[in-house]
Amino acid sequence: MCQMSIMLDKKGQSEKIMENATQLEVTPDGVKINTLFEEPRLVPKAVVKKIDFMGGITTLAVEDASS
Repeated sequence: MCQMSIMLDKKGQSEKIMENATQLEVTPDGVKINTLFEEPRLVPKAVVKKIDFMGGITTLAVEDASS
C-alpha cells in the first residue's frame, strides 16, 4: 500500500498538513484528503502542485483569489 505525506505550499513555504494519506480527490471546492483512521479533510481552494512518487510527498497550493 502506498501512503503519502501531504504538504501545503504557502508563499514558498511548505508545511506538512497530513501524513499517511491514502486518497486525494480534487473537487470544485478544493482537495479532499482521506486516511485510514481519520476523518476526511478538505483543503479549500487547493490545487495539486506536485507529486513526488519516489519521496511519497504530494504538494498542494492554495489558489490566489486575486488572480
